[in-house]
Amino acid sequence: MDPIQLSKELREGTSSDLERRRWIVGLSAVSASMAQIVTLYQMGILKQLPDLPIPFVDSDRVDASAYAYSRLNTPDGPLMLVNYGITAWLTTTGGENRAKEAPLIPIAMGVKLLIDAIAAVELAREEWSENKAFCEYCQVATLCSFASLALAAPEVLTAVQTLLGQKD
Repeated sequence: MDPIQLSKELREGTSSDLERRRWIVGLSAVSASMAQIVTLYQMGILKQLPDLPIPFVDSDRVDASAYAYSRLNTPDGPLMLVNYGITAWLTTTGGENRAKEAPLIPIAMGVKLLIDAIAAVELAREEWSENKAFCEYCQVATLCSFASLALAAPEVLTAVQTLLGQKD
């Protein structure tokens, strides 16, 4: 697609799929913000992660635990940040009518969002199993993942129907 046309469609388009994509990008930004806050704590820039007074939530304990540093010899905050950046990238790829013009892109986004949701549940299980507590920031990102998955469903369905040659 012509870059000028892409710019116009993404900024000025009004389709319901595009409106939902904007919400997904916003939710990805919220999730990335949560990841950045955790990263600042895990690198010692922040000395404490404030939590709301919610039972079973102790972000400091979870994000300082062995669990949070057990993958790829790095804290999990930066991995989370990259992950939600990829989600935002897939969501912003393609023009306003990409489900019909490039259906593999929304399908890839939908698969990525499904993987995010499944991974978030597994990570929450691990958080609880190893720490008997949850990271509030991670759970905000989990909620964003599930909301994004729900928002993506109509466009993904249209893309699948397009690939199968079905009409509206």
